[in-house]
Amino acid sequence: MAILNPDTGLAIKCVLASPPGQGDSRAMIDWRDEGFVIAVRPHGETSAILEVFSQSHGRHLGVVRGGASRKLAAILQPGTGLQLDWRARLDDHIGTFTVEPLRSRAHLLSDRLALAGLLSACALLRVALPEREAHPALWAVTLGFLDTLGTKGWTSTYLRWELRLLEELGFGLDLARCAVTGETEGLAYVSPKTGRAVTRQGAGEWADRLLPLPKDLNGEAELLPDDLLVGLKLTGFFLDNGLRPVLHDRPLPEARARFLDLLSRPT
Repeated sequence: MAILNPDTGLAIKCVLASPPGQGDSRAMIDWRDEGFVIAVRPHGETSAILEVFSQSHGRHLGVVRGGASRKLAAILQPGTGLQLDWRARLDDHIGTFTVEPLRSRAHLLSDRLALAGLLSACALLRVALPEREAHPALWAVTLGFLDTLGTKGWTSTYLRWELRLLEELGFGLDLARCAVTGETEGLAYVSPKTGRAVTRQGAGEWADRLLPLPKDLNGEAELLPDDLLVGLKLTGFFLDNGLRPVLHDRPLPEARARFLDLLSRPT
């Protein structure tokens, strides 16, 4: 299109902008990934905002159109494995998810303790991980843990998963050798300040100021019930300290407290 300049009498070429809402569709941003549900909340009357932990895109949110329908609501449950397609106009938009189920964990609904463990892990991932930051190593460990839920020894796997989460967040514990003597055997405590292990001999008169370290926490064997609770108090201490700035001095998620409560009940 050209218009006439009244001062010079020359024609000027003009390019008209696209009408609002009719931009180039090629500018859309999209990706495909695998993930699992960590949280869902309603959005409007028919949709839902889905929060996932994905393999290559970390913790990510998106709107699922029709997510409140009976069919999709049955799929969008914590722990469900999904094939995810995310699409948005701009990278900082919440975007929309299209989902396909890959792995159902509905069988956990009949196992109260395993379900509590799943919800605890999902709640910790939700508050601990920054949005849209990939954690491929933690993803692999978490997926392996989810597959153990409800099987023999899974509660010990959960405890070691929390240790791995601490490491991923930069709060990892050094349980390889005594911080005082350098010994690798007889480790009995952890320093609340440094996260380093200490033997009974190395602790000396400072033992009452240290955190108990359960036996075989660094191994792969199933822990005894009392040792398991001691270990979860240990990881809980460091998770609470490390996440305090993120949680603005609020406690760790209630889902974790409910899980510990169930674990501590007599069987």
